[in-house]
Amino acid sequence: MKPPFVITVDGPAASGKGTVASGLAAVYGLPMLDTGLLYRAVGVLAQRAGLDLDDPAAAAQIARGLSAEQLTDPDFRTRGAGEAASRVAVHPEVREALKDLQLAFARQPGGAVLDGRDQGTVICPEAPAKLYVTAAPEVRAERRWKQLTAHGEAVNYDEILQDIRKRDARDGAREAAPMRPAADAVLLDTSEMTIEQAADAARRIVEAARARWEAS
Repeated sequence: MKPPFVITVDGPAASGKGTVASGLAAVYGLPMLDTGLLYRAVGVLAQRAGLDLDDPAAAAQIARGLSAEQLTDPDFRTRGAGEAASRVAVHPEVREALKDLQLAFARQPGGAVLDGRDQGTVICPEAPAKLYVTAAPEVRAERRWKQLTAHGEAVNYDEILQDIRKRDARDGAREAAPMRPAADAVLLDTSEMTIEQAADAARRIVEAARARWEAS
């Protein structure tokens, strides 16, 4: 039996991968999981419980009790949640605790779209369609600044840029599932693309992958 048609969309913060992933999910009628929200949830819930984000065992305990249904909390989408996510994501224990939840989502009979940083390299290396969406740090910082200010957060562009660079360094250098493109992922640089252009480019990449998958 042919495995489900899974699309992985990896890349750094504010690259446009979430928009790309949700657009692909709509086009192909597939469920989508923003796996970054799992780590944001762990970080925020650990902070609420007064736990140390740098304590692997404490963070993993939170991760083991997490479910996809908990991910609607708006606090998980703040700037602080992003920083907390990057800190707990370095722990192999946390990544292992969240792995089964991600795999179960990916293995739905009809397929799925997974948005994250290690979906094509660690969670679903056998996925038929893999994208790595990126953009220049300055572009990503401006996007994130606009997003956060639109939600009422008082943030400074230079601080956002510093955060972006710090997170890139941390996510790329961690020993457990470092952020990097899968060897067979297609790179999509959205630095100079509109949302519509990025969505169209992503759809064409997936169409090519789907044709190969159907012919296999």
